[in-house]
Amino acid sequence: MTGLKRTPLYDFHVEQGGKMVPFAGYDMPVQYPLGVMKEHLHTRAEAGLFDVSHMGQVMLTSPEGIEALGLALETLVPVDVLAVKPGRQRYGIFTNDTGGILDDLMISNTGDALFLVVNAACKQEDIAHLIAHLPDHVTVTEITDRALLALQGPKAEAVLAQIVPQVVDMRFMDSLRIAVGGSEWWISRSGYTGEDGFEMSVPADEAVALAKTLVAMEEVALIGLGARDSLRLEAGLCLYGHDIDVTTSPVEGNIAWAMQKARRSGGVREGGFPGADRILSELHNGAERKRVGLLPQGRAPMREGTPLFATSESADQIGVITSGGFGPSVERPVAMGYLPAELTKIGTEIYAELRGKRLPVTVADMPFRPSTYKR
Repeated sequence: MTGLKRTPLYDFHVEQGGKMVPFAGYDMPVQYPLGVMKEHLHTRAEAGLFDVSHMGQVMLTSPEGIEALGLALETLVPVDVLAVKPGRQRYGIFTNDTGGILDDLMISNTGDALFLVVNAACKQEDIAHLIAHLPDHVTVTEITDRALLALQGPKAEAVLAQIVPQVVDMRFMDSLRIAVGGSEWWISRSGYTGEDGFEMSVPADEAVALAKTLVAMEEVALIGLGARDSLRLEAGLCLYGHDIDVTTSPVEGNIAWAMQKARRSGGVREGGFPGADRILSELHNGAERKRVGLLPQGRAPMREGTPLFATSESADQIGVITSGGFGPSVERPVAMGYLPAELTKIGTEIYAELRGKRLPVTVADMPFRPSTYKR
């Protein structure tokens, strides 16, 4: 297919037998010869290496300093950016004027700048949004000369420590800028699999050498988009454009935990972000619908778009599955979707319509498998 972008690791993926597919405008590996199921289980047991270079890397700088940068970014996100200390990272969300979600992102305080990682499909819109709405003293720079790799799994620390020993001292959501072999690497102890692990922003011309070094270790396997999706689904993590979008609020999306006390009603910097009226109202009064975990009964996976009903006979659709599939670690189908607030209690039984047949589904707590972050 023409017109697709390639990450610095494209040729390496092909050499390693990666099955390349279009994804968010990029030609990306969906799986390797190991296969999605084994890639998933390998990440849970050892360490998986993911190419996430298609995601956007953005640096915010200002001559007025880091506090001014934090206050500026807080006008676009309902997050306490000021509380993110140097060397720390926080999950955030861009909201729109109607309280919907434009994108979700990671925010790192590097000490003298804010480093953002945004979704590949949204990054150009995100950058335009930042440029249009941040004050003139803020410079928005898209980082295009670096690759981004994620190493996830219980053996990630031991593996990466062979190259960067300092990572053993990092806690979940720590970030580190460190000289490695004459260049600077930006490492965070985070990821999107529910596993302990790291994301590494490295110069683009060093990405293949790093990937080769890592996969040469017996603990490490290359992991494609397929297993990446099943891992994050088991972890109960949202996929932008599927589980959250411009119509869903943070409260509906069940990610209101990303809004700290300082930005909520009565907080020291209450509101002041797009859509604050709706979002603060929903925090106080509750939203009409909410994203929940779902456990389909039986062995049939239920995919995105599957309609949900209150009973096996009711005519009116009450919700829809936004992500779903088979969870290799939990050895059963898992899903997430939106339901009316009165039906979101854990243990509530509803029905999904699959190929014309109503099948029972139970509302469940998330994550479906406990996370293993090093806190």
